[in-house]
Amino acid sequence: VSGDLGGAYMGLQILEREKQIFIESPQVQPELEGNDYILERQLKPEPRADVYKMLSDLKIKPTAMIDVSDGLASEILHICKASNVGCHVYDEKIPIDAKTSMAAIDFNLDPSTCALNGGEDYELLFTIKQSDFEVIQSNPNFSIIGHITSPEDGTYFVDKNGSAVTLTAQGWRHF
Repeated sequence: VSGDLGGAYMGLQILEREKQIFIESPQVQPELEGNDYILERQLKPEPRADVYKMLSDLKIKPTAMIDVSDGLASEILHICKASNVGCHVYDEKIPIDAKTSMAAIDFNLDPSTCALNGGEDYELLFTIKQSDFEVIQSNPNFSIIGHITSPEDGTYFVDKNGSAVTLTAQGWRHF
C-alpha cells in the first residue's frame, strides 16, 4: 500500500456529525479543529501519481494494482478475483495515521475496520513478484500488509491475536 488508510472515511464521519449538530442547533459553530488532515483526505483527495515514478526508479513492475477508493477489503478482493488468488492481510500491518486512529476511537469505531471498509483514500494497493520483496520491504514509502496465497487458501484478514477471518467487503458498492 502506498500510504495510510481510513482517513477519508473518518473525515466524512466528522462532517456528518457536524452537519447533524448544525441541523439540530444552527447557532452552534462546527467543531473541526485538530482534524485538518482527515478532513483534507475526504474533501481534497490526492491521487498517488508519484507512486509510479517511485516504483519505476526501484525497477519494480507491480503484478496487479488498484486504487483504494472503495475500502481496502473491496480492493484486495478485486485483485484476488481478477488474478484467481487468495490472500492474507494482517491487521497490524495496515498503515493508519495516528489522527485517523484517534478519530475512529472517538467515534467508537475500530481503526482497522475504517481502513478495510471506508474508501475514498486513493492510495494504491499493489502486488509484486516475490523477488522484488526485499527492495520494497525497506522502503518507507510503502507498507507491506500481507501476502498472496493460492486461491484454495482463501482470502483472510488476520487480526492482532492471529485469528483469521474471511475477508469481506462492506464498503461502497457501485450500481
